[in-house]
This record gives sequence, structure tokens and C-alpha cells, in this order.
Amino acid sequence: MDDRKGIAGGIRITYIGGGSRNWARKLMIDLALEGQMSGKLVLYDIDADAAQDNASIGNRISAMEEAVGKWSYEVADTLPKALEGSDFVIISILPGTFDEMEVDVHAPEKYGIYQSVGDTVGPGGLMRALRTIPMYAEFARQIERYCPEAWVINYTNPMTLCTRTLYEVFPGIKAFGCCHEVFSAEEELSALLEVFAGIKSVERTEIEINVKGINHFTWIDRASYQSINLMDLYSEAAERYSRDGFIADAEGKGSRQRGKWRWPKPVHFHMYERYGLVPAAGARHMVEFMPLAWYLKDHDPKWGFGLTTVAERREGQARQLAETKQIVRGETPIRLQQSPEEGVRIIKGLVGLGSFVTNMNLPNQGQIPGIPHGAVVETNAVISLNRVQPVMTGELPVPLQNIALRHVLNQETILQAALLGDYELGFQAFLNDPLVAIGEQQARTLYEEMLQGTKAYLPGLSGKFAIQGV
Repeated sequence: MDDRKGIAGGIRITYIGGGSRNWARKLMIDLALEGQMSGKLVLYDIDADAAQDNASIGNRISAMEEAVGKWSYEVADTLPKALEGSDFVIISILPGTFDEMEVDVHAPEKYGIYQSVGDTVGPGGLMRALRTIPMYAEFARQIERYCPEAWVINYTNPMTLCTRTLYEVFPGIKAFGCCHEVFSAEEELSALLEVFAGIKSVERTEIEINVKGINHFTWIDRASYQSINLMDLYSEAAERYSRDGFIADAEGKGSRQRGKWRWPKPVHFHMYERYGLVPAAGARHMVEFMPLAWYLKDHDPKWGFGLTTVAERREGQARQLAETKQIVRGETPIRLQQSPEEGVRIIKGLVGLGSFVTNMNLPNQGQIPGIPHGAVVETNAVISLNRVQPVMTGELPVPLQNIALRHVLNQETILQAALLGDYELGFQAFLNDPLVAIGEQQARTLYEEMLQGTKAYLPGLSGKFAIQGV
């Protein structure tokens, strides 16, 4: 803390994945707009040039007159140099390249297995996990050595397994996963207040919810604004909008625009009608946790969500790269507009500048009964000075708990397969995923092809799956 009351200075943040074209810039702008903190942010990335571009942008942002939070930005050429003495570590990486993701997402389509995202569960999520877990194991070892007291904030998917790996390798780590999917659900509830109760301009943070589940398979069973029960409003909306989704009326009221669809989507209301809980993650993520035949086999547009292709992701990355270069060359001005992310707010709370409640991914300490102790779950947590305290949420309804448990136990299997290099064990998890609705021999053929597609990131093999060149 510096000499001014209520001001935290001299904070050191390490950003692993500091060459990010998207998340890093949001963080730097959010830091500039927060006047109660200052310090140094050290960027580390295997693409050192990309990290240097972000350092240049960050220092320019900090020099802007409207930047009330002053930070210096530099690039470290090794991970130990980046980590040493840090108070916070942010991890936001792309595990592998879009070449590997191309196989993750599109190879299963030859067998009728479609994935709307392919980064959390399903065959794509599993393969992404196999190459990501060894990376996170190394991050955990280095954090334990160079900054064991640092708070670690993970943004990378698969969120659950990234966070779980950090704790498996360094049990004393202070880590949690942050996901913004729940924020959209809060915004939807705010929109319902306007449409059904005539109450406008309610910020999502003013809405109180009880969140429970695992990342990207999260649910709300209680929601309120002041004395208004928002579950009742959601039920009314489901009855009215279950066929077309929540669409703005003639006066423009309604949920936020998300691409060409509006939220909640028909599939959200369908899930609500089945389980009685509000889905708290995007439709593209939620459907991947459920049996293939329910929503993804025919990827029927009536459900209101589409499939994100890797080609679209490549195009998005190219646009972000071009924008970054334009900013570095001074051709595009930098606009200081706060992002909806909560990373800076969380850091502010942890250094003692206010407490609040938000959703977090943390090891289960009993906050969700019926889920194994130590498995990473998503619930609310209270953020305060050097403390993250999970909120006890209660059990999931049995039908949802059955689905969640299947994935929790599968994720534990994947964790061990990746740490041991046992790809036969990994195949057992592959077979057990509800999207892999094909015969065992077909599954083996697909699994082998997908292993080949990500072999550059696999540290070793055992069992029956031998990869040439490894």
C-alpha cells in the first residue's frame, strides 16, 4: 500500500499469455481506469514479439491523460523472470494452435459428432485438455518456486481442468478460474425486469443469484432484485418466448444482442422447462454436456445457437492481429472503455479495497454437496482482503447432478491420463463422454486420429496408442 489511504501501489502482476490479442488489452484498459491501484505488469509469452506489442500499447495507455491508474509494462524472456516476486499471476493462453483445434472440432464431424465450441468437454475438449494439462503442471511448479503466495487467476479453457491441475501439482496454490458466462445470464435477468416489471437500467451486479454447477454447465436456482423474485419472471418469459427465444419488442426492449441471436435462446427455455433451473452459461457451451441426440446431432437451428467453426476463429484472430499492429503503428487510436470482465475488480478486492460476491471456479470444499471433494466446481464466492471464500450453494437436483457427476469423474480421469501420459486411460474418458455416441471401434479410430492431430503437445505415451515420431 502507498501513503495515501485506500490506494494500493507497487503491485506486481505476471501475465502468462501476455501476447494475447484480446484479453490483455481489456486488462490494461481496465487497470488504467481504476485509480486506486498502480504497479507493474510483466508480460510473458512464447511469442515474444506479440508480448512486446502489448507492452508498447500498455505503456501508451498508462501515459494517456484519462488513465487514472498508472502501470508500467515490460516483457520477460523467461517464465521464472516473469514470476519472481509477483503478487498476482494471470493465465490466458491458447493451448496449441488453430491447426490442433481444427482437428479437435472438425475431425469428429465425420462420425456425426458436432461440437458448438469444442474447448471444454466432448472429444475436442478432451483433446485440448490432454495438451493443456502438462503446460499447467509446469506453470504450477514454477509458481510454487518463484511466487508461492501469489493469487493465480485462470481464464483459459478447459477452465475446470486448468484450475484442477494447478491444485493437483501445487496443493497450496491460491488459484481460481474466472468465467464471464454467468454475467450474460445476469444481464438477461436485468432485461426481464425491464420487459415484465418496467424497471429499467438495472446493472447485472445489482441482481442476486445462487450459482451452482461446473464451468459452462452452471445453473441458477435463486434470483432476485430487491423484493422481486426473478425466477417467476423467467418462468413467464419461458412461457412466452420458448419457441423463438427472447426477442426485443417494438420499443426495442429485450436482452442484449449477441451476434444474430438474442438471449435467452429457445434452448435455454427448453432446459428451464425440463429442470426448473435457469441455465447460467451460453447455449453453445451448455449443449455440449448433454447427450448428442438432444441438441447437437442435427444442430437444428430452432434451438437458436450455431456452431463456431475454426475458420471463423482464424478470421477473428487475424482481425485482432491487424488491429494490434494498427494500434502499435499509431494508425488506430486507443479508446479507454471499461470491459465487462472482473479481473481488476477481483484484484482490487484481494488487496483490501472492497469486498463483493461473484462466481468463481474453485475446488469443492462442500459448497456443492454430492460432488467429490476437491473437484473444481463453479459457485459464488466472497472476495475480500487476501481471501476467496466460496459460498455454500446446496445440491444440484438429481437429474442435473447425474450429468455433472459424469463429467466431473471424466475430468478426473483425463487429468490422470494427461499427467501420467496414459492415453489408454484417456480413451476410457473419451468413450464415456455423452457426445461420443458411436461404436467402440469407431471411437478408437477417431481417438487415434485426434491424438495424431495434437501429438506435438503430448509429452509421452503409454498403453496401446503409439504415435510415430514421439
